[in-house]
Amino acid sequence: MVGRDAAEPPGASPESGSGRRAQLLSIAAELFARRGFAATTVREIAESAGILSGSLYHHFESKEAVVDEILRAYLDEQLAAFRKAVGQGGDPRSRLEGLIRASFTVLRRHRWAVAILHNESGYLASLERFAYLEQVNKEFERIWVRVLREGRSRGAFRAELNPRLTHRFIRDSISSVVRWYNPRGRMSAQTIAEQYIRIFCDGVVTTSSA
Repeated sequence: MVGRDAAEPPGASPESGSGRRAQLLSIAAELFARRGFAATTVREIAESAGILSGSLYHHFESKEAVVDEILRAYLDEQLAAFRKAVGQGGDPRSRLEGLIRASFTVLRRHRWAVAILHNESGYLASLERFAYLEQVNKEFERIWVRVLREGRSRGAFRAELNPRLTHRFIRDSISSVVRWYNPRGRMSAQTIAEQYIRIFCDGVVTTSSA
C-alpha cells in the first residue's frame, strides 16, 4: 500500500468523510508523482486505498478531478505564502530570502503536488481543465520578478541580472528538490532552504578567491 505523506485535517479520521477524502488525495498524489498521471489508473488508486474502483467516484467525478484538487490546494497555499513573504516588507534581499523559505515550507507539505507539476506540467497544461496553471505561473513570476527588479535597481543585486531568467533558475532548482528530498532524512526542509539561500544570494566562491 502507498505511504501517507500528507497529513489529514485535524480531528478527521479515515472513516469520516473529510478524513477519507484526504486519505484518497494523499494516496493519489504519491501515485501520480511516482508513476505519472497518465500511467496511473483509477483502479490503482482504489486498490492502494483498499476500496473498489467504483467507490472512488463517490468522492471524485474523475481522475482529473483528483489531481485538480491536489494541485489547487498546493498552488493556493503557495500563492498565499509568496504574497505574505513580500508583504512583510524589508529590503529586496530579505524578501528574496522570504520567497525561498516560503517555497520550501510549502514544498514540505505538498511535495507530491510539486513533483506532479515538475514532471507533468506540460501535459496537464494541454488539458482545458488545467488552463489556470499558466495564469498561476504568471502570477508567481510577477511576484518574484518584481522583487528581483527592485533589488537590481537599488544596487542590492547585480546590474547584469536578468530577473526572469533568475526566477526560472531558482524555481526549477527548488522544484527539482522533490526528486531527492526525504522528509525523514537528516536535512529538514528549513535546513535545505537556508543552504539554497546561501548559494543563490552569496554564491560558492569566497571573496578571497574571487
